[in-house]
Amino acid sequence: MSNLTRIGLRIGAATMTVGLVAGVYVSAQNTDGPQGPSIERRGGRGGPGEFGGPGGPGGPLGALGPRLAARLNLTDGQKEQLKNIRESHREELKALGDGARAARRGVQAAVTAETPDEGLIRARAAELATIESDLAVAHARIHAEVFRILTPEQQTQAREAQSRMQQRQNQRRERMSDRQTRER
Repeated sequence: MSNLTRIGLRIGAATMTVGLVAGVYVSAQNTDGPQGPSIERRGGRGGPGEFGGPGGPGGPLGALGPRLAARLNLTDGQKEQLKNIRESHREELKALGDGARAARRGVQAAVTAETPDEGLIRARAAELATIESDLAVAHARIHAEVFRILTPEQQTQAREAQSRMQQRQNQRRERMSDRQTRER
């Protein structure tokens, strides 16, 4: 397996974990109203780098998170701890998300330049890889913080949900790849 594939898989797993955190947090904030997939209950479309936002760590678990949080049956203390974890990482994740978006734009600009410059493309891609690595490390730290406040049973439930989500993502990728292959 190539280094880029391993990095991509790690970033995907970290993003799913942080999405879980975001979903748990959002669900913890709205325990009064009716349950179900409503954009208001999921936290809506946060800003860049915000939990649940496009490009932010909410990622693919945005819709599953609140449902999973309800199934985890968090205590009020756990809900408060999740809120504190979220707040403690807000600025860091925003800065990393902003940096990643800027780096992606830099790569895109270098790739689509009138005269391609391989050195520039490689330099911009390396900058993006560094920022994405920083994001993966931040996500891993958040994951560890969140799992420390969950009971062993809640941890098991969360891991099982993450595994199911990963399986669904893999199936979607396979279907997309099959469809692209047939279209060629």
